[in-house]
Amino acid sequence: MTGVAVLGSTGSIGRQALEVLDGLRDRFEVRGLAAGRHSATFASQMAAWPGARAWTADGGDGPAADGGLEELATLEGVGLVVVATTGMAALPAVLAALSSGRHVALANKETLITGGHLVARILDARGGDPLDRLRPIDSEHSAIWQCLVGERMSDVRRLVLTASGGPFRGRATETLAGVTAAEALAHPTWRMGPKITIDSATLVNKAFEVMEARWLYRLPYSRIDAVIHPQSVVHSLVEFADGSYKAQLGLPDMRLPIQYAVTYPDRLPSPTRRSSPESWGTLEFAALDPGAYPAYDVVRAAAEAGGNRGTILNAADEAAVAAFLDGRIAFPLIADTIERAVDRWGASAEPSLDEIVALDADIRTTLAGELA
Repeated sequence: MTGVAVLGSTGSIGRQALEVLDGLRDRFEVRGLAAGRHSATFASQMAAWPGARAWTADGGDGPAADGGLEELATLEGVGLVVVATTGMAALPAVLAALSSGRHVALANKETLITGGHLVARILDARGGDPLDRLRPIDSEHSAIWQCLVGERMSDVRRLVLTASGGPFRGRATETLAGVTAAEALAHPTWRMGPKITIDSATLVNKAFEVMEARWLYRLPYSRIDAVIHPQSVVHSLVEFADGSYKAQLGLPDMRLPIQYAVTYPDRLPSPTRRSSPESWGTLEFAALDPGAYPAYDVVRAAAEAGGNRGTILNAADEAAVAAFLDGRIAFPLIADTIERAVDRWGASAEPSLDEIVALDADIRTTLAGELA
């Protein structure tokens, strides 16, 4: 029986992770639950898993008032930590879990965007298979991971992440100044929270996934690409040295990558939606042309420059997206805000955890005032 801690249990990924774990009670026991606030959903989760220690960021009520993310991630008896939080609050917990030998199933992009270099050092020091210790949950990286099973990284020519293109696919950038938050939140294939949905409209989310791929698979940015695939059936591809490709396909359903990360290396029956190839229809692919998604270009260029820019990208994007959703800036200014922040704070040295926290706070405070 493997003990599991679920950080971010009341969000979309956290709820689906608990659904998956509920169907696997003969293998897993939830021993830790964490959420941003105490709620009826969190109370029902505690009732469903009465043996779990619980914690909420707001202090909560009763049994939800003890512990903390790092404590839950390193609880005795916890062998797997599912990280489904938003923001970079979970970074110290991920570092603690990996340092103490736990496996981490990661659905939190900010961990690798801001602290990928710190995570990589721990994985290198511990040895073994890094993709067993740090298991990606998002659909694109799960697809790549599945395609790499049994393969040698030396035979990989490049990774190809797929992107739906969001609600503004095919629209000229000069027409986007007047789009509303409601239009940007109308994602064509996935149902997600507001922040990640806007990131999918700007394709910042895809650029962040390119950054994650660099740390997960240790390939240079020159060998990591993205392609537009509107149907979201092919979740990503791997091209090999001999010119062949592998791809992982299926209907959009996050429970599949969640279960794959939880049960690896086993494949078990799952609650995911079933489909057959004849139901997929035509599968289309198109190049991600430079200039079509300015924010993608900005983030990718900053990522390739390295240093402390991951922290800047994450903080500036969150500030810009919040300002757009509040109606304080126009949609195209998300990219402009990120680019100006990189120019302003960018440096070549990789930051420590304390430096990441300090830089993040400085950027958020400054941009909150400037974007008010």
